[in-house]
Amino acid sequence: MERPKSEDRDIAVNRRARHDFLIEETIEAGLVLLGSEIKALRQGKANLKDSYGRIEGDEVWLWNAHISPYGPASQFGHEPTRQRKLLLHRAEIARLHGKVKERGLALIPLRLYFKNGRAKLELALARGKKQHDKRESIKEREVRREIDRAMAARRK
Repeated sequence: MERPKSEDRDIAVNRRARHDFLIEETIEAGLVLLGSEIKALRQGKANLKDSYGRIEGDEVWLWNAHISPYGPASQFGHEPTRQRKLLLHRAEIARLHGKVKERGLALIPLRLYFKNGRAKLELALARGKKQHDKRESIKEREVRREIDRAMAARRK
């Protein structure tokens, strides 16, 4: 079996995001990282749980994303949960700023991955789900599973 290249695999996925938020739109953004952070990402040491995007002035920042320190670079290492600047075009930032301010949407990171050797972040414009929305999502998922089971049993 062929091993996937580092460009083909996800580093970290925020699974709770799709459960807790209604995703309206996704955007790909680059990240400004330190060398020790890239080394740690290549080892898969990242966590997007509880992280979020924030627009400050004309820049977008990633807050609370945890990238564990890289062992061999511990002397010159990085702070695990520091703010990280996201790289987006000015027009994209302006559009996001308008939507976040006007419609009360949040910037939620969905996944962190490598693309052509560069770390990228999939950022979502999302609206928080209410408790009844979560129950509906769970109910839909269970119905889909039941249908799949019935179809599989019928094929046998």
